[in-house]
Amino acid sequence: MTLGNFRIKRSIMLGLILLVAVFVLGMILMSTLNLDFAQKAMAELRQRQITDTFYANLNRINAHHQLMEQNTTNLARTGELLYRMKRARDLDNAGELETAMQAALARMPDAYAGGLWYEPHSYVRGNLSVYAYRRGDALRVQRDDSDYHTREWYSRVVGEHGEYAAGNALPEFFWTPAYYKELIDNVVISLTTPMRDESGQVIGVASTDWRADEIIGLVSRVKVTPGAFAFLIDSENRNLSSLANAGEALGAQEKMDAVIESRLHSRVTAPDPQSAIVSGRLLVAPMQTMALRVDDEDHALFFSRTQAGMIFGVGVPKAEIDAVLLPMRESNWRIMLLIGGVVLVLSALILTSVGRILKRMHTLYTDTLTQLPNREKLLVDLKGAEAGALILVNIDAFKEINDFYGHHCGDHVIGQLSLALQQFLTQSPAWSGSQLYRMPGDEMAIWLPGEEATRNIEARTDELLDYVTERRISWQSQTIPLHVTLGVATTAQADGSELNDEQLLTCASIALKLARQQKSSCLVYDHRPAKKIRETYEHNLVWANRLKRALDEGRIVPHFQPIMDTRSGRIDKFECLARMIDESGQPVSPMEFLDVAKKIRLYRYITRAMVQQCFSRFADNEYEFSLNLSCEDLLDPELGTFIVNSLGKGSLARRVIFEILESEGIENYAAVRQFIDTVKALGCRIAIDDFGTGYSNFEHLLRLGADIIKIDGSLIKHLDTDPNALTVTRGIVQFASDLGVQTVAEFVHSAAVLDKVRALGIDHAQGYHIGMPAASLMTEMPAERPVATVLALQR
Repeated sequence: MTLGNFRIKRSIMLGLILLVAVFVLGMILMSTLNLDFAQKAMAELRQRQITDTFYANLNRINAHHQLMEQNTTNLARTGELLYRMKRARDLDNAGELETAMQAALARMPDAYAGGLWYEPHSYVRGNLSVYAYRRGDALRVQRDDSDYHTREWYSRVVGEHGEYAAGNALPEFFWTPAYYKELIDNVVISLTTPMRDESGQVIGVASTDWRADEIIGLVSRVKVTPGAFAFLIDSENRNLSSLANAGEALGAQEKMDAVIESRLHSRVTAPDPQSAIVSGRLLVAPMQTMALRVDDEDHALFFSRTQAGMIFGVGVPKAEIDAVLLPMRESNWRIMLLIGGVVLVLSALILTSVGRILKRMHTLYTDTLTQLPNREKLLVDLKGAEAGALILVNIDAFKEINDFYGHHCGDHVIGQLSLALQQFLTQSPAWSGSQLYRMPGDEMAIWLPGEEATRNIEARTDELLDYVTERRISWQSQTIPLHVTLGVATTAQADGSELNDEQLLTCASIALKLARQQKSSCLVYDHRPAKKIRETYEHNLVWANRLKRALDEGRIVPHFQPIMDTRSGRIDKFECLARMIDESGQPVSPMEFLDVAKKIRLYRYITRAMVQQCFSRFADNEYEFSLNLSCEDLLDPELGTFIVNSLGKGSLARRVIFEILESEGIENYAAVRQFIDTVKALGCRIAIDDFGTGYSNFEHLLRLGADIIKIDGSLIKHLDTDPNALTVTRGIVQFASDLGVQTVAEFVHSAAVLDKVRALGIDHAQGYHIGMPAASLMTEMPAERPVATVLALQR
């Protein structure tokens, strides 16, 4: 008996022993099962599952409504800001109003239209409104100087909000029932909110139009039990859902008629302060239940009012709820089936174990999507390969295809391209003997053997590019044009040298990168111009090693830049900036190593080191201090947990300010807002850094709930010389003041700029004139300040 056979037989014996053990345990469980307890537990579980599912879907619908309200609020803020700019400059910026309206709609992909409607004679002499709407893929804008203010909907919104107290921060919205809008040829639900001037007076309204079927789509995805149905009723007690999951059309209509006749709007009660808080969210109304009988079948109706004033509900057949309460006499049979299934599964596992080993050997060298040889197989084939050329094929704009159409479309594109390339290589005599490989991501590789390939590589690549460019890939009735970039490496170089098998893939990758940089469709590797790429790799490798050593040796340290209170003239805050102390003891700016740190995933450790040292440094004093957090930091759950645990429950958290780098391009607001809500609950504050560098600043400020904005130095450093910078900064300060947000001026490099900062009413200032970053805390202003020779402080 061989060792392999012995092991197989031993495995079989162990499997049989396990089967017997499972069977015995199953019999013991069946004989000791408490039927009454099981029935009660299953009933409570089913009720809890239904409740959890209902609240999860209600939260999802309310989240969608909150997004609609937030977008409408943002649109109103835009209208208010342009109104104030118009008042401040006394210029005709109606064209700018149209541009801003079109840009606002472009940032709301789910909205079909939006409009700003100003009160008569408030913006211009007469009436002025701007309405943007979608027509196909285009965004169109039109003005309306008619008497829209006399229409019922406008008067209703302005009338309801005209006496609204300016100091109240709660938003006010007016939701319409679903109606058909001829201009955009669709059924929509409109959301309207007033616009106000600095004194709180209504200057007009902002409105957005949302396609009703998208809101209805939220309901169609609700799944509770097989026979359950979900519904959505607008404020006029009209059905907005199709009840497609309720069975045949006649039965669905009967159920909906019964729901409509129940007048659920009148049954919804006000939320209890405690019970209406579910999963950390304060609901508009708690879930309520009532009995409903439809076609001789009893249903339990679960319903609540949404944030938009609609009624969302789920009807579950009573028989499906009570099914778990049936006598447990069938339990024995079910347990026997379960045990029998386990026995069959274990037996199947034994029989298929050898097959799995063979399958693993196959998948080790095969791509699962295209069934092509993969990168590992390419490396094996290149070993000992003679003359030839390696071509890397990279799909252009593949990330955009994935983002726009979805990953299923991306997989479809890769699959279709692989089939097309295989057909091309098979049918073309010049590509005889070539092999296609699937590389990671959106790349493929072609190995073309033979000296002839190296001599005529340009002709071969031209053929390949022409063939691919002519391909058209269809996805869900849409045609996706295909373009690729080629990076080529040949064994024989132009100077007579040769590349070996280990160098071919690396050199082809360098050629591909150079082709992208030069915006060329194809580039053949030449080691002379590629030398700079290699030098860049070497530079990054050197800095990576230096950075790792610095982290290991504790040479990533904070420097502290003082921040002055402009009213008292005292230094009461510090910004903590990362520095690497090099081997000679000199501080190195993060501009030298942060990009490398992000590439090799050491960025989180730099942030962790800064958090540890800064929290320790300020633990025993009363100064406030700020730490910079990037998008990577905010989306790192482990780092977020570490920061929250480091804050503890003491007074330190009330002195911590987290500066979010606006330039990082935050997109995942939900994850970012989760971190922000957590640290703010502990007493921390949030600052938006580099405010004023882009249009998206206002969206960040509103969506992230910032407490402080740091006005970018590109504006501050020119306050004493550039009237435009002064005007823009004044607008930002007024905007922040209206929202109750503090301001900090960066890059205050001279006394003249500091005077302007004070005159504008900015709360705090930092910069060369106040103090440079240093390893120690500078708690007092220097008596004399030298003339600044550097206007920009390295972060």
